[in-house]
Amino acid sequence: MRVEEGFQPVPFVEGNPYSTDPVLPALLKRILPSDVFQDVNEDLERFGGEVLTTVRDLSKRATPPQLIQYDSWGRRVDDLRTSEGWRGLKDVFHREGIVSIAYERKYGEHSRPYGFAKLFITAADSDVTDCPMSMTDGVARVLELIGSPALKRDVFTRLIRNVFRRDPGQAYTAGQWMTERPGGSDVSRTETVAVPVPGATSPYGMQYKIDGFKWFSSATDSDVALALARTGRPEDGSRGLSLFLIPVRLPLVRPPGAPRPSALTNNIYIHRLKNKFGTKIVPTAELSIQGAEGYLLGQPNQGVKLITPVLNITRTHSAVGSVAYFRKCLAIATAHSTARAIKGGTQLLKDTPLHVSELAKLHVLYRALVHFVFGSVILLGKTECGVASESESLRLRLLTPAIKAFAAEKCPTAIEECMTMLGGEGYMEENGITKLIQDGLVEKIWEGTITVLSLDLLRAVEKSAALDAFVKWADEILASCPGQLARTLAEPLAVLRKALAALVDAYKAPIHPLLPRPALFLFSHVASSVNMLEHAIWAVTTSESGAEIDVEAFKRWVLEGGLDAAMADVTRNKNSPNDRTQANSTIVYGGNGGRAGARL
Repeated sequence: MRVEEGFQPVPFVEGNPYSTDPVLPALLKRILPSDVFQDVNEDLERFGGEVLTTVRDLSKRATPPQLIQYDSWGRRVDDLRTSEGWRGLKDVFHREGIVSIAYERKYGEHSRPYGFAKLFITAADSDVTDCPMSMTDGVARVLELIGSPALKRDVFTRLIRNVFRRDPGQAYTAGQWMTERPGGSDVSRTETVAVPVPGATSPYGMQYKIDGFKWFSSATDSDVALALARTGRPEDGSRGLSLFLIPVRLPLVRPPGAPRPSALTNNIYIHRLKNKFGTKIVPTAELSIQGAEGYLLGQPNQGVKLITPVLNITRTHSAVGSVAYFRKCLAIATAHSTARAIKGGTQLLKDTPLHVSELAKLHVLYRALVHFVFGSVILLGKTECGVASESESLRLRLLTPAIKAFAAEKCPTAIEECMTMLGGEGYMEENGITKLIQDGLVEKIWEGTITVLSLDLLRAVEKSAALDAFVKWADEILASCPGQLARTLAEPLAVLRKALAALVDAYKAPIHPLLPRPALFLFSHVASSVNMLEHAIWAVTTSESGAEIDVEAFKRWVLEGGLDAAMADVTRNKNSPNDRTQANSTIVYGGNGGRAGARL
């Protein structure tokens, strides 16, 4: 039999990633003023079509980078070669203003949700292009806050070139170089050192000579980078680190159309490209910095504090990216159910209750994650525009590590479930799910593991009134539930109030050493539930067409989405005996604490 003969499978059809999304259009309608929503909605519908055509075509042409370290005469050249597809995808991001929208601020504090909505519908189809773009976003924010007038003129404007012409040819991208071999996320052991250059003057800031070795550089093809380097004593740890802007290639500013110099022009050597499990299109490298020119940002020995805006922004990008990957896979699984028939071809999967039940669980999780992440994005926009209340700024401090951690925890497993919804076809490379699993797993590591983020959340609770602000906001949303809806949702509302009380109790001192991670998950369940309730109240009050679905999704998320398990896990760890940590060590390393050497 020829392949054209016999049964022919019916391929699923994906719709516009924005207009067919079950959550995003209504969410934006709620959070944006009507005139802003009209503009944004129209642009997102247009761009959704571009994602299905232009972006996907470029993604097919994106291939892993190559590094040519020496030419035929044995001279060091460090020629980093990236693909046409990769460069084209970055051009799309620049042209569409995915970074610059937030800095144009045409719509004030609403510009952040607009920009992240645009990222949300393209992230799963753009081969991790948002990796350098997220760092470009973070570096732009730092320069906006503390950059010298010359840096704002020559670098900041090129990072957000869209403010002028949205000309990709003139746009810059940026990286951040923090990770080193001794410490990973712990920058206190940073080996890179910076010393002032005597007599050197620069309009960009005090000039330093920088030497060190950076273990992960995910934007090696960028134009500039932020880096931490030691200006204090090694024993000062992170308190001896300063923040620098390093030109990846010199001259920093070049005439339009001028060839792009090698990083060797600033004494930056590409030791090797990383051989990674995923994100293979991204040129991630190890860098040997041997006397690079850099410019001090802010005050000496304040580097960790000054780089915080970068972390806040890149962690938000990470959370949006995780859920965006889930979005595409869920759309594929849902579309497939409308085309695939079982029982001798007489019944579609969409008419099979058991299959649809599992899809519904994924849809509820998806709704919770979208509302949770964009709830934080709203506060980021307000904070950057100076219109956030003190309470909103405090809540953002809690939400930023939480959305990144919770999305990274939930999305990979959900994507795997979407894969199984397609059976054997789901395991094929062509549909893209396998690649999204590989690329998406990096979010569990990049910009802090879940454990690291749980400790960050704990510090925010201990050092500020952020938890009080969060509880006050949650109580206000709960109290705003109108009478009939409150009666309909009596059970989930009671459970949510109980969980809120458990959250407050979880963070009462003294904190058990095993508690931070379970507490983060409880916080995330509670916060996402309140976000969903807020949306459901709006949908019911304004008689939106999807109000019944919003109410049911909130109910299921609270009662069936894992909130009860999160509360139980917090209680178990909070009340666990003091010797449990020792028991953990015994389970992992044996009775001798892992001191015995290996025997052959």
